[in-house]
Amino acid sequence: MERKIYLDNASTTYVSNEVLNEMMPCFNSIYGNAGSLHSFGRDAMAIVDRARDRVKEAINASKANEIYFTSGGTEADNWAILGVAHANANKGKHIITSQIEHHAVLHACEQLEKEGYEVTYLPVDSTGLVDLAELLHAIRKDTILISIMAVNNEVGTIQNIKAIAKIAHDYNILFHTDAVQAIGVMKIDVQDMEIDLLSISSHKIHGPKGVGALYVKNGVRIDPIQFGGNSQERGKRAGTENVPGIAGFGKAIEITSRNCIINNKKLKNIRDYFLQRLEEKVEFFQVNGHPHQKSNAILNVSFYGIEGESILMLLDLAGICVSTSSACTSKSLLPSHVLKAMGIPDEIAQGSIRISFGTNISKSDVDFVVDEIQNVVAKLRAISPIQAGRM
Repeated sequence: MERKIYLDNASTTYVSNEVLNEMMPCFNSIYGNAGSLHSFGRDAMAIVDRARDRVKEAINASKANEIYFTSGGTEADNWAILGVAHANANKGKHIITSQIEHHAVLHACEQLEKEGYEVTYLPVDSTGLVDLAELLHAIRKDTILISIMAVNNEVGTIQNIKAIAKIAHDYNILFHTDAVQAIGVMKIDVQDMEIDLLSISSHKIHGPKGVGALYVKNGVRIDPIQFGGNSQERGKRAGTENVPGIAGFGKAIEITSRNCIINNKKLKNIRDYFLQRLEEKVEFFQVNGHPHQKSNAILNVSFYGIEGESILMLLDLAGICVSTSSACTSKSLLPSHVLKAMGIPDEIAQGSIRISFGTNISKSDVDFVVDEIQNVVAKLRAISPIQAGRM
């Protein structure tokens, strides 16, 4: 049997057996519409309420009614940006975000610009960190929202979220963070970190696809962006609740929170071992992102003189799955907007791959992958020899 190794967990993860077992009754036993008043509906709503409590506990929200279920991280990001902007337009029309955000945030901001809002896209340093002095400089009297992601999905850099949130509140500005890659990687406490809005996705943490959540602190004004029934999600988000998905998401976030510390230790050991073996086997590469303040699950590596797409395809033929950037932009041949913002030259950025680990990866798997990378890099450099030592 061909050996297959999956190293694209930042794109999506498999659904765990515990999560699958939690979901199964919702397909053929407790299958009522959660908005219905009869017993079938009440049973379905009880499952939704239980999942809402689990998300609340995982991020230490004050109340369960601050959790709104969505179709995923993209909808949650869109809703946070557009909903807050529309609800608070009377206070101002200026928003601050960073150049390395997920496109779910960037494209929502671009939409607001078409509507007459102004957006400041903060630069980052060579490690992917937002400069707090730059943030302070960008704040205006009409700034209504700051949105900075917690963990970057391409290079894994962890932002100084608590400090950014404090700055926002010092100036009476709302703060949103895209925490899709952060759950299970760092401790999220929305009360301690003073977060007003937070986006989460299920399928990054061994839950099902097509479900996520937006945390909205009580008292924050936000308009809906989806219309239909008036009763779902307390009148804020129309659409029949995805009960199986919500049930699975609730279980997934409970498990992820419970195992956060031990899983991070495993991921750090795997990541460190991978880098050690790579340094022994391959010349002329660089690791992108912050050297210390980073996710243990994500490793972004540039190989000078070759294209990341070529590496990806040859590794895929060997049964190894990696990516060249985020999954949402992986079909684009343009250099990563994240690496570009970090000041990495195009010729280096184009030779980058993203390796995102799961806790099921063994040292034997790592040895196999690094050997294949060594073979692939040597083969590609032989075909197109460039002075790799210039890196």
